[in-house]
Amino acid sequence: MLISTKAYARAGLVGNPSDGYFGKTISFIVRDFWSEVVLYETPELHIQQNERDESTFDSISELAKSVRQFGYYGGIRLLKASVKRFFDHCTKEKIALHSRNFTLRYNSNIPPQVGMAGSSAIITACWRSLMEFYDVKIPKHLLPSLVLSVENDELGIPAGLQDRVIQTYEGVVFMDFNRASVEKLGHGIYEELDPALLPPLYVAYTAHLSEGTEVFHNDIRSRWNRGERDVVSAMYHWANLAQRVRDMLVAGEAGNIGPLLNENFDLRRRLYKIGAGNIDMVETARSVGASAKFTGSGGAIVGTYENEAMFQDLKKALEPKGYAVIQPQILPMV
Repeated sequence: MLISTKAYARAGLVGNPSDGYFGKTISFIVRDFWSEVVLYETPELHIQQNERDESTFDSISELAKSVRQFGYYGGIRLLKASVKRFFDHCTKEKIALHSRNFTLRYNSNIPPQVGMAGSSAIITACWRSLMEFYDVKIPKHLLPSLVLSVENDELGIPAGLQDRVIQTYEGVVFMDFNRASVEKLGHGIYEELDPALLPPLYVAYTAHLSEGTEVFHNDIRSRWNRGERDVVSAMYHWANLAQRVRDMLVAGEAGNIGPLLNENFDLRRRLYKIGAGNIDMVETARSVGASAKFTGSGGAIVGTYENEAMFQDLKKALEPKGYAVIQPQILPMV
């Protein structure tokens, strides 16, 4: 038996980073990039290393390059924590597991640490493979919370539900993480939207500006916990932007959402310390008339554009600066 499962990159269209703070967001899947987990039965349980888990290097500069690209930790800890959490869940729910062992390996072409949810994609793909191997059914609305618990509870990584929700549901999803639902039910309220409602979208990214979410969110989290007015107000503002964009999409007013995406980033810029490179990426995109905001925690942006001519202008403006620009694939190829 060989099981191969994937989870795709994602872009936060609007509302982020309020998803970890009882806010609202809209996200869409980016099928151009994915993480894949392969599982097959073996006598012993084994997790194979990937290049990002390598600890032997040709030189000190190669070590530094690896850390800049993949961080200090690779994917092995994500898989180990996922398997452990899966076992804990099945034990708690009194789900009997067969005694056969397996080998896990993973691969990912999601640009690392640019806010496109590479880590949660590995975890989501791993859970899918384990569910298939053990024939365990987990309701779709519950799986994101279990995936999140791998990072929050097992690894101590601060994160919200948004990435795991869109990687579970795929397509386009409006998410309402109001406190009552999250604390009572353990999940938010998720509404799947028709991708045809979206205006033309682009995603631009670079690996050179990346900063992991573990670093990016730490200060804001502590300020939120202290109840700082500016932070609490911003989370409500971002949630309101997501609600407004959702309502505009459903009403057929997709062409008017660009200013709200800009507002999303402008508020973030006032609240967060954002590096010059990330600001330049946003301002360069806006200079040709497109809207622009972070897809996640920096290193990648998403926005709207009016027509193919403007998209070509985006490429001409961004690519010479080292930014890749794509029209994201949201639906499966026919």
